[in-house]
Amino acid sequence: MVAAANPLATRAGYDILRAGGNAIDAAIAVQLVLGLVEPQSSGLGGGAFLLYHDARTKRLVAYDGRETAPAAATPDRFLGADGQPLAFYDAVIGGRSVGVPGTVALLETIHRRHGRLPWPRLFRRAIVLAERGFPISPRLHALVAAETHWSQARARDYFVTPDGNARPIGSRLRNTAYARTLRVLAARGAGAFYNGAIADDIVRAIHGAIRNPGDLTRADLARYRVKVRQPVCDSYRAFRICGMPLPSSGGLTVLQALKILEPYDLASMGPASFWSVHFISEAERLAFADRNVYMADPDFFRPPEGLLDDEYLHRRSLLISTTKSLGVAPPGDPARREARALAWGQDTAAEFPSTSDLAIVDGEGNAVSMTTTIEDGFGSRLMTESGFLLNNELTDFSFVPVDNGRPVANRVEPGKRPRSSMAPTIVYDPQGRIYALAGSAGGSLIIDHVIKTLIGIIDWKLDPQAAIALPNFGSRNGPTELEQGTSIVALQPKLHALGHETRVMIDPSGAQAIARTPTGWIGGADPRREGAVMGQ
Repeated sequence: MVAAANPLATRAGYDILRAGGNAIDAAIAVQLVLGLVEPQSSGLGGGAFLLYHDARTKRLVAYDGRETAPAAATPDRFLGADGQPLAFYDAVIGGRSVGVPGTVALLETIHRRHGRLPWPRLFRRAIVLAERGFPISPRLHALVAAETHWSQARARDYFVTPDGNARPIGSRLRNTAYARTLRVLAARGAGAFYNGAIADDIVRAIHGAIRNPGDLTRADLARYRVKVRQPVCDSYRAFRICGMPLPSSGGLTVLQALKILEPYDLASMGPASFWSVHFISEAERLAFADRNVYMADPDFFRPPEGLLDDEYLHRRSLLISTTKSLGVAPPGDPARREARALAWGQDTAAEFPSTSDLAIVDGEGNAVSMTTTIEDGFGSRLMTESGFLLNNELTDFSFVPVDNGRPVANRVEPGKRPRSSMAPTIVYDPQGRIYALAGSAGGSLIIDHVIKTLIGIIDWKLDPQAAIALPNFGSRNGPTELEQGTSIVALQPKLHALGHETRVMIDPSGAQAIARTPTGWIGGADPRREGAVMGQ
């Protein structure tokens, strides 16, 4: 089964499985097509996190393909001349926000370790679509029509007609430059991306940006390496839930929130009810409070021990009240050291909804849960001559390096990986079998989307499609956010009575999930986007 954010990408992965490939082969084919058909969300110019379950060895491994800051980066990278943080889009647009892309290295690494079909075979469908063209989807058309930040003619002219309008829905968009790049990578591997003509092209685009030219170099590209990390896992109800470790905050924050909720009977509260919205939002406040202080690249910052300690999280769960919202929750003290929470500054880095997600299980039981991104929609708005957009991932660092005299763990540093919220997840049942895969797009809202989906599947016994389709809601330790146009907006008066500040918002999410049933797998793709599921 393959669940991905675009039907052309889903088909590419499914065809690879039908041709004898495994879940890793299919994930590579899906990513290569996603980079073409929804380039605003992910691609060769970005990064990704991936969990892989090997059915033969029963081993779960986490692959970190997150972008890195260039060697020239300094903590004041996103401060203006007045010492104040730049406005978000003043920092995003141009070369300053671009980190060293990790996706290509990630794809090659996982193929060398786990792939089955020949590497060039995985590129065929994306190359054909790029050369022949693909029909512009309603979502891509709408996003181009709403985009106001073009600063580079090459990127603008690819997406926009000569009269300045978004290319029509259904019209064919060809990207022969992307096809040429894929042919080079298929023949020569990832080395051709991080050295040689493609690397020169990336550096040229970054340094030549009209707004905010950057300082990423060929040496930065050549130094890039994928990190193989140990997943973070913990129990919830009768299940074992595993996610990405730092520098993604997704795994730890999802697990913290679920463990905080574990003492409470969510099943009896019912899906998206007043009490479930209250309890889940409160747990997310507490988890995000820790996230904003304690989570960053572990190669540069050592988080305190005890973030998943049962006693610590039980103490946190007791802070949830049935009579009053926490409002803004304070960070905890997991190591039980006085004032430990005050030793590090608060990070308020923005993560805007974009990104893509995929879930795959093959016929042998190998499984991939992967979340992939170029950060904001259309990234830095820089397109290379090689046919792909470059990320703006460095704006996931804290713009403010010091908070009230305290260092911020997620500040910019050379070679560092910015904190992420991506949360690809794999759930195991009491017998140790894969029970579910889940993940989502959506910036820092990813964490709330994944929590909702997992609770929907585990506590409310919903199939993945129904769990994903539930109204989106939650808190990032600020307002309680409610999805516009859904039934939960009617909960506002009751939530206000408990002291919740609420915000009604458009929330496109972008979740995918697969779950085991007694008769086989069942999948779901977010109806708010264009995802599709295929299986047999």
